[in-house]
Amino acid sequence: MTTIAVEQSVEGNAGAHQAGQVAMVFDLNKCMGCQTCSVACKVLWTGEEGEEHEWWMTVNTQPGLGTPKGWEEMGGGIKDGKPVAGHQPSRAEFGGGWTFNYEEVLYGGKGAGAHLHPVDPGDGSTRWGMNWDEDQGGGEYPNAYYFYLPRLCNHCTHPVCAQACPTGAMYKRQEDGVVLRDETVCQGARFCMEACPYKKIYFNYARNVAQHCILCFPRLEVGVAPACARQCPGRLVFVGMRSDPEGPIHKLVDEWGIALPLHPEYGTEPNIYYVPPLAPYRLNEDMSIDYENPRIPPEYLESLFGPRVHDALGTLRSEMERVRAGGTSEMLDTLIVYRWPELFGPFTTDPAGLDRRPEAVAVSLTTKPAS
Repeated sequence: MTTIAVEQSVEGNAGAHQAGQVAMVFDLNKCMGCQTCSVACKVLWTGEEGEEHEWWMTVNTQPGLGTPKGWEEMGGGIKDGKPVAGHQPSRAEFGGGWTFNYEEVLYGGKGAGAHLHPVDPGDGSTRWGMNWDEDQGGGEYPNAYYFYLPRLCNHCTHPVCAQACPTGAMYKRQEDGVVLRDETVCQGARFCMEACPYKKIYFNYARNVAQHCILCFPRLEVGVAPACARQCPGRLVFVGMRSDPEGPIHKLVDEWGIALPLHPEYGTEPNIYYVPPLAPYRLNEDMSIDYENPRIPPEYLESLFGPRVHDALGTLRSEMERVRAGGTSEMLDTLIVYRWPELFGPFTTDPAGLDRRPEAVAVSLTTKPAS
């Protein structure tokens, strides 16, 4: 049995003490854009009616418009303690969820005269989709560049979606900081979609409710890491409690300062962090190496992760130089992940070994009054 000890406030929700916070770190220097995390999430969570276009986990190519199309320009966030109303993404901007003309191609008797394509329902959704601009990137030969950016709900410390929700359907639970929703309370107002600056809330048009990544909380409760992290073949996704001083999350974010939130300027304090990507140096016109300038423009990385990205990259480079000179680095050893379970903090339970009887309890959330 796995036990996760947390503190629970005895006060009501309005003044509740945040007992714990699950966080994740993605090492972008390892992400190869294989989409295993996206598919693992899709298969597990979004297979019901109205969820065809929903990808709670996406891996976008950067630079790129991502999904929904142009999300970085849609606004939202918190200003002066209040939600900022941004743009509400349309069905066409999300795209995806397509139905194809299988009958025509496979059984229509047209031979090579018919080809497979999405059937346009008239809402523009076939003109964009998850990963539409994959591998395009930026720059010009010989200095073209791109990298992959996994994105999911950030389960923010200050979730503006919950603040904007007029019915209280969106909320942040105290034991682990996961942002959840009560679909029996949601009235489909979609203010959460407008306020979320990361545009990771989808709308189920069949059921008239907003939906988003729930950080696989039923798995967390039985000590199993989220599907996106556990299925990742690149060993790049760390999961753990934000405040655990011995865990990799605390070390990467707080001690070494090399894991940063995406677009911190929105004020929501995300709990999904990224180790920024290093890049080869640029090439001059004569194909000699320009040792002064990396391939990925530093100003572009700053636009994503804020000004702290320069220090983070500098720390990564200095640690690499130390190891190349014969030294050792706990930081690099942590990022290498020699032993796979080290990625998952307290969530190392193998789901294949769970007792799945209804009365079984695999994880005990120990609670006590906050001091």
